[in-house]
Amino acid sequence: MLLGANTVSSSFTINTSLFSFGSVHKIMYPSPEEAAAVKAAEALMITTMARYDPSHDAFHVQRVRKTALSLARAVSADPNAFAKPDLLVVEIAALLHDVLDKKYVSAAEAADPYAFFLVFFQEIATAHGIDLVQDGRARTIAKIVDNVSWSTEKRLRKEGLLEDWHEQCVELHCVQDADRLDAIGAFGIMRCAAFSAATNHPLHTPVDDPAHASSAVQHFHDKLLHIRERLKTKQGKQLAEKRHKLMLDFLQGVDDEYNIGH
Repeated sequence: MLLGANTVSSSFTINTSLFSFGSVHKIMYPSPEEAAAVKAAEALMITTMARYDPSHDAFHVQRVRKTALSLARAVSADPNAFAKPDLLVVEIAALLHDVLDKKYVSAAEAADPYAFFLVFFQEIATAHGIDLVQDGRARTIAKIVDNVSWSTEKRLRKEGLLEDWHEQCVELHCVQDADRLDAIGAFGIMRCAAFSAATNHPLHTPVDDPAHASSAVQHFHDKLLHIRERLKTKQGKQLAEKRHKLMLDFLQGVDDEYNIGH
């Protein structure tokens, strides 16, 4: 019997976890097992980062996660992309990227992300049947966590230690860009002020004040205004334009308000 467009057959069931493109089937992300692994990573992040200040809190991580997935999906949809990202690697790496931030943990804890997260990876393999250790993705996630930061990339570039992996790992690029996008624009401005408050650094000083070099405003010139030019994904670069302009307008406003009457 031929089935019409509106006919439902009781002889088969549709697996809603599959897309059909011609004869090729692609599994939708996330599968139930992947969703469980992501939820476990989120719980680990929230528990570990509860003591971190608002500049690097769980809400920052959730924004990075959302942006990283958006960037990864944009790369996946680009027919000219160098490689298609693994969305599970992107999402878990985004969730864990600041757990071992050296501003909040000891050097010993941060020294080996793979060793630190190994128990977590083993637990999700046992509980949810998704073995990221065996398939090698656990090492990729840990390597992304170890290399996501601006300062790490800057140091490796200065020392000539950047490898092909740093240039070609699209999952790294998605998480890096997402993290850096949250450092600029409206959220970036708030986070810069929050970190200055948490570390007792001034927000603004006269340029001849000894504390000027450590002020929040100087941090814009030292780092934040340079982020736009170092982003790696096409969508990330596009998103950065508006955020960069917002920072320039903000800094102009700071100057205008400070110089009133001069």
